Amino acid sequence: MENPLPPAEELVLIDRELFQLDARRHYLLSRREWLLRGRAPLAWGVPAHPAGPKPVQGGPEASAPGAQNVLLILGAVLLAVAALAFTLVSWGSLGIAGRSAVLAVVTAAALGAPAALLRRGLRSTAEAVGAVGLLLTVLDAYALYAVGMPDTDSTAYAAGAAAVLAAVWAGYGLALPGLRIPLPAAVLTAQLPLPLAAVAAGGNGIALGWALLATAALDAALALVRPGRWSLWAAVAGSVVGGAALLTGLAESVAPESGGLPLGAAALLAAVCALGVAVAWRPAGLPAFAVAAGVAAVAAAGGLLAPGLDSSWAAVAYLVVALPLLGAVRVLVLPAPVRRGLAWAGAGVAALTAVWGAAWVVTVLVERLRVLDEVWAPTTPTPAAGHGTGAAPVVALLLTAAAAWWLLRVVPQRLRPAAGAVAVALAWAGLFTAPVAAGLPAGAVLVAQLAVTLAAGTLALRTAAVDAGRGIAAAACAGAGALNVSLAALDGRLATVGVLGLLGAASAAGAAYGPGSAWARRTAAAFAVGYAALLAVALGALLELPVAWWGPPVLVVPAVVVALGPRLGPVRAPAELTAAGAVSLAVLLALGAERAATPLLALVLGLAGAVCAGAAVRPERRSAGWAAGALFLAATWVRLAASGVTVPEAYTVPVSAAALAVGFVRRRRDPQAASWTAYGPGLAATLLPSTLAVWADPHWLRPLLLGLAALAVTLAGARRRLKAPLLLGGATLVAVALHELTPYVVQVVDALPRWLPPALAGVLLLAVGATYEKRLRDARRLREAIGRLR
Repeated sequence: MENPLPPAEELVLIDRELFQLDARRHYLLSRREWLLRGRAPLAWGVPAHPAGPKPVQGGPEASAPGAQNVLLILGAVLLAVAALAFTLVSWGSLGIAGRSAVLAVVTAAALGAPAALLRRGLRSTAEAVGAVGLLLTVLDAYALYAVGMPDTDSTAYAAGAAAVLAAVWAGYGLALPGLRIPLPAAVLTAQLPLPLAAVAAGGNGIALGWALLATAALDAALALVRPGRWSLWAAVAGSVVGGAALLTGLAESVAPESGGLPLGAAALLAAVCALGVAVAWRPAGLPAFAVAAGVAAVAAAGGLLAPGLDSSWAAVAYLVVALPLLGAVRVLVLPAPVRRGLAWAGAGVAALTAVWGAAWVVTVLVERLRVLDEVWAPTTPTPAAGHGTGAAPVVALLLTAAAAWWLLRVVPQRLRPAAGAVAVALAWAGLFTAPVAAGLPAGAVLVAQLAVTLAAGTLALRTAAVDAGRGIAAAACAGAGALNVSLAALDGRLATVGVLGLLGAASAAGAAYGPGSAWARRTAAAFAVGYAALLAVALGALLELPVAWWGPPVLVVPAVVVALGPRLGPVRAPAELTAAGAVSLAVLLALGAERAATPLLALVLGLAGAVCAGAAVRPERRSAGWAAGALFLAATWVRLAASGVTVPEAYTVPVSAAALAVGFVRRRRDPQAASWTAYGPGLAATLLPSTLAVWADPHWLRPLLLGLAALAVTLAGARRRLKAPLLLGGATLVAVALHELTPYVVQVVDALPRWLPPALAGVLLLAVGATYEKRLRDARRLREAIGRLR
């Protein structure tokens, strides 16, 4: 065999290829074992246990690098513990020379070993040994303090030691660039010298803030001027330390310790602002730094004005300083991160001030609820003027509203609805509560708030179609204002009638406003009907009528709505829905009558039924006929009960006979008509009141006759397969049977032991649970059978 290579080189090549083949074979065997253990789906046609030697079980569960790192970490920890134990426990047994020699030798060995380890490619081991060396330098510093300088101030020594260690570690990390721990450790340690020095010098909070700011500036310079592995650590550390400087300045600005400190706090905050803008000005700057700069600028300028103002007006001073920052979005000379950050800072301060003002507004509005304690009492309390804050919240709200309105021109299109809604809500809150803050008389406050409420409603009608945000906000403000003004009007009789009438008329005009938004007009229609019903109640109270007599005037409102009907156009549905609520209100008022006024309840029920029947005349409102029938039937029962009738069948049977005859004729003409429509009213007219009378009748004749009649109706419904007779007759028959069995059931229950009923109930539940599926199937079949009936 001829080969151009020399024998020695050929042997090296063969050995290298054999080594690669062994490594590839080891990898394939490991992969095969992993697949056979079920961790991946088998290929089609490959048996689960192919022929061949049985795979070895119990393979390695951790990778080699993972095990190596664990061992190195454990070794470093153990060495650190040993060093600590030696320094703290065994230090006193050695002399000065021995101590110095031991520390010098151990520290030098720990710091020098990583260089040799890195040359051999043992990087992880070098990292572990280097970390131990760094820890030993800390112990050296402690030992030096404990032996050589025990009388030195501990804080001052810690500041100097931190500076020296940071410098030593930085140099060590630069000398051995293969190590990743020394440089971050140096950066983090460098955050301590200046703050510790300020504390050691006995400086106040301002001095500590300057030390923190200087440290943050050094971190920023390190991160921006010399990018590298430590730039991220320097940026994070600088952000934390700079934030601490900002918080220190804010605390000193808000609550200075002496009269001369506000100027110092302002200077510190101004420096923080300058540093934040400088960092954010860089091409890769973040808006967060500009936000911090904006907050610092507001606090610096506002802190100079706040000490001479009341606490409430101090918030306005900060707001006045913050609002110009919103104009930064229009200053194109500034970089985008700076513009956005300053604008967000101004918006944040404005938002906090708006929340403070809104909380005050809520307090003013909630105090109006106290009028409910004494309606129409001349001594009803009114909201206190300003609540001790003066007009500051009002001014803050109006300024913030103006700023939000200005933002409509500069914010993106997707944010404009929100900005418009905020502007409208804040403006309404400020204007609505301004008369209260000004301390005007109650009448003037009421008139001014009415005007603001009407203006909000007009704005909702005019803008809802073009700007949903402003429209919704204006509508919500108008509704809240109308309710609050209505509460305030309860302080006087004429004020109540006047305010309810004015708001009702304004709502009706808004509902009839042609160019307005559809949903705004519908809302106005609902308010118009509701205020009309409340006005009817107020008129009844003004005329000093009994409460039961307030119901008939209220029914005039739904009667008018029903009479107008299709003429209402798109606002018909909300108007009729509110009218239904007015009908319920009238019935509830009549229910409050005493027994002597029970005929009045029957009258109100009959009038309500007439209103519903009038609505059911139109084909699209046929469903109101059911409500009309129920109201008429209830009116009949109430009237019979009021007249002392003990045999209601004398009045209900003729009505039922006539109704059944009409239903029979209708079924003859229209075989598809439902049995509920044809026979339901006629059967219910007699069966329901008779069933109620049975439970109050101690004799046997009525239950017997009603049971026979119900049985006949049930059989007729089953024979003709009609739903209404079957269900009504069956329900009546069950009710009569329960009535007859009730005394015996009571006797049996009294005779049984107390534990037996729960036991029987438990057995029943177990039996039902055991055959749950069959019971469901039977119930489903019963429902389908009833559903096939007419």
